[in-house]
Amino acid sequence: MSQATAIIIGASSQLSREIAIQLCEQQVKLALLVPAPEAIADFAATLPGSVSVHALDICAPDIAINQLTQVWQQLGGAHLVLVNTGVNHYNPELPWAPEEEIIKVNVTGFAAMCNTVFNLLRQQGYGQLGAINSVAGLRGGPSVSYHASKAFAQNYLEGLSMHAQRLKLPITITDIQLGMLDKAAMQGAKMWLAPLPVVAAQILKALAKGKRRAYVPKRWIIVAWTTRLLPEFIYNTRRWKSKQKKTEN
Repeated sequence: MSQATAIIIGASSQLSREIAIQLCEQQVKLALLVPAPEAIADFAATLPGSVSVHALDICAPDIAINQLTQVWQQLGGAHLVLVNTGVNHYNPELPWAPEEEIIKVNVTGFAAMCNTVFNLLRQQGYGQLGAINSVAGLRGGPSVSYHASKAFAQNYLEGLSMHAQRLKLPITITDIQLGMLDKAAMQGAKMWLAPLPVVAAQILKALAKGKRRAYVPKRWIIVAWTTRLLPEFIYNTRRWKSKQKKTEN
């Protein structure tokens, strides 16, 4: 491939769209994979360069694997595949249905996509797999399955990186530990927020440098370090007090 080519899995989010815009500015050939292609058709039409949109059923892993493989073959391979899939719910009653959906998308669907990408890159002989993950995976939390799913993603990516090293393959695995920006926005914590173009630019910079793990926005590394160091009784008390205050308000 003479032209840099990238695939974005889960291209319907605002973050994925901003990343797509910046990749197009770098003259990267793009394939956008989403559950409903018609939902981003107008957006894709505004992008310069070569951009294609394809369907991907993340909730049906066998179908999604075939869809991704077909796109890969149509493109003739890719230098970069970025996985940005995930759902999150919070309900203090912990009903099973939303928990199951999180596991289906964030664990089963995520693993199916990363596994397929890794094997396609191995056949190609090189490339990079990047994934938008979350600092929520560092510890457990009230959104039980979401936090657990992000911990799974972190360990899955680390395992793929170790496997590539064992096989001595020039395949880069990058785990983008995204700060909990939605939560920061709800709490009005401006210090922990950053404009979307800045977030996307930091992600692409980390990918370009081939980093194994990157915290975005960068200041969230402080939260990550603190979260790891807190004893469970302090971490847990802090969590519940926060929830109680919200309920009382």
